[in-house]
Amino acid sequence: MKIGIVCYPTFGGSGVLATELGKALAQKNHEVHFVTYQQPVRLERFVPNIFYHEVQVPTYPLFDFPPYETALASTLVDVIKNHRLDLLHVHYAIPHASAAYLAKQILANEKIQIPFITTLHGTDITLVGRDKTYAPVVTFSINESDAITAVSHNLREETFRHFKINKEIEVIMNFVDVTRFNRKPIDAFRKAIAPSGERILLHASNFRKIKRVPDVVRIFANVHAKIPSKLLFVGDGPERSVAEDLSRELGVSENVLFVGKQEQMEDILAIADVFLLTSEYESFGLAALEAMAAKVPVVSTDAGGLAEINIHGQTGFLSQVGDINTMSQQVMQLLQSESTHLSFRNNAYKQACKFDIHHIVPQYEKLYSRFVKN
Repeated sequence: MKIGIVCYPTFGGSGVLATELGKALAQKNHEVHFVTYQQPVRLERFVPNIFYHEVQVPTYPLFDFPPYETALASTLVDVIKNHRLDLLHVHYAIPHASAAYLAKQILANEKIQIPFITTLHGTDITLVGRDKTYAPVVTFSINESDAITAVSHNLREETFRHFKINKEIEVIMNFVDVTRFNRKPIDAFRKAIAPSGERILLHASNFRKIKRVPDVVRIFANVHAKIPSKLLFVGDGPERSVAEDLSRELGVSENVLFVGKQEQMEDILAIADVFLLTSEYESFGLAALEAMAAKVPVVSTDAGGLAEINIHGQTGFLSQVGDINTMSQQVMQLLQSESTHLSFRNNAYKQACKFDIHHIVPQYEKLYSRFVKN
């Protein structure tokens, strides 16, 4: 099949999943065309059968805001016609689904049929999509999709709850390449972070308010008071300065390291002892799943779809949003017993294997085959 993939090319979960899906499809001899405004971060090297098409948005004095959605639709029309794509798979409803719909209508006038599938990832539904400025367009373009998928059962339920969707939403869970993340820690790397053998707590996100990053700092301060430890922050965003200020206020700044955005998460996760995810909402929690694939137990909130992957008392622990004291105790429970920690590590890995890429990608292929005649 010849598949066009539209996504955000950033470190966010939707872009990561879309890119990894495209790479997996290419390895199975499908021809994959990424269409976005810059090369996806996970598309870091040449892969046969993968092509990238940059969306160029011209600027004119008339436009205060360059019309990306229009430029995207035009680029899709060009790519579909010139490369004879079989279907489009768009990730994140805004503005990709509406651009795909526009491209589909333009091509229909030229007697070219192109189905498009929309995958919902989270904040396109639970945050941005609910804004009254966008909601009518989001609802319309989702309903006009030839098929709709969601990355968790929770997100499917949230979509039906907040939008008038008149067709079925199929759940195809997020996935992880277990082989990529199952690796031995680099001793020199771990010693550079924890030179005296301290325990390493890890948080990775885009540092938005919904991630409740200050909660991570407070949990770490509680743990550090009892167990020598380090906190490693991966990522960047608007709440980073808040976390930095709070770590100084709580007197733990010398033990908190901010390393910014990192592409090689597998090397970082390999040295971690516990992964912290304190989010107010997660449609799925891809970062948590990647941690589990690296045999790192997860201490998280029970928000959104996290309970679908993190099994309380087995792969990690779940707590109510904002329950810092309980989460602190859970981290210490993991770190104070080597046998407990080892058991949770193994359970986390086994659970991650259920979401291995080789189990999930065939589900997308089966979905595609409903619209593509071989």
